[in-house]
Amino acid sequence: MPFDMSLVQRGARLRRTPFFEATQRYGAKGYTVYNHTLFPICFADLEEEYWHLINHVTLWDVAVERQVEITGPDAFAFTNLLTPRDLSRCAVGQGKYVAITADDGGVVNDPVLLRLGENHFWLALADSDVLLYARGVALQSGLRVTLTEPDVSPLQIQGPKAKEVVQTLFGDGVLGLKYYWFLETQLDGIPVVVTRTGWSGEVGYEVYLRDGSRGDDLWERIMAAGKPHNIHPTGPSDIRRVEAGILNWGADMTLEDNVYQAGLEWLIDEGKSSDYVGRDALRRIKQEGVSRKLVGIEIAGDPVQFNTTKWPVSVNGKPVGRVTSAIWSPRLKKNLGYAMLPTAHTAHGSVVSVAVPEAGARQATVVPKPFVDPKKEIPKS
Repeated sequence: MPFDMSLVQRGARLRRTPFFEATQRYGAKGYTVYNHTLFPICFADLEEEYWHLINHVTLWDVAVERQVEITGPDAFAFTNLLTPRDLSRCAVGQGKYVAITADDGGVVNDPVLLRLGENHFWLALADSDVLLYARGVALQSGLRVTLTEPDVSPLQIQGPKAKEVVQTLFGDGVLGLKYYWFLETQLDGIPVVVTRTGWSGEVGYEVYLRDGSRGDDLWERIMAAGKPHNIHPTGPSDIRRVEAGILNWGADMTLEDNVYQAGLEWLIDEGKSSDYVGRDALRRIKQEGVSRKLVGIEIAGDPVQFNTTKWPVSVNGKPVGRVTSAIWSPRLKKNLGYAMLPTAHTAHGSVVSVAVPEAGARQATVVPKPFVDPKKEIPKS
């Protein structure tokens, strides 16, 4: 039976994606709210969906990745002002994973950026109000830009059979896409952008629908193309994204955490010549160092359920930090997670104690991350 939306929604404040009716029809079992939009989180048991992702192919409604579209004569200069990444290194037709930084170096968001033209960009957002933030920056910048939320709604096709599915849909040309590059095309008159990206650590593509009235048409065409490859609609797999070292804004980092604390310093292009928001703060932070950092941990004991709160971490009975994500990996037979800890306790092999709800104190050990495929050979293959 379709999920009873009266358990979630009151009134029209929460938005529904162009694929909402399809997710109901295919039996979504739960939703959350992300960027003010209803987000299907599962269609089956989470471990069952995980195994289907790594063995077959899955379809996700991720239209909650709302876009900020940046256009206008100064769109390049303005977009380059938002991030420590040097966008002069981003070609038209290419995407980049970027950090949007605040004046104190805090992470406002960590979107995938797509450059559709010399002065045309999309930011595919995690769950924070970047459009409002960007309009504030634009007001102070004096640059000539237009900032909107366009009619763009992505789906993700993820798993080892993803290439076969997109080849059926878009032809052999799509297989030539390099990791983080994209093409603009149509599918039976449905306008889309197809990117070689995803949130799974597996082979994956995102299909950005550019006409919200065609949501059901696009969904059913993808399901038909995937039927020979046993495609299933699922929610995004937190098991797989934790294995892959992928972070979730709002859980693993927030506006209170800077790029260095989140372990995302590789998103800072040190040779960038132009200014950006937070540049002075990040230079000072790099020079002074950070007092806490996000690390990978393994938690001992029986399988834990995916955490819904940030679990306290202690050393010798003294509170020192918090677990931001924790989940059982059925493949590795281990409890994996991330913890924000004082730098004194972040060396590999450091031992801390985690307060697991309804289970008590568990020993946890700091370990390298990603836990699986550290060189990202799978999604690049």
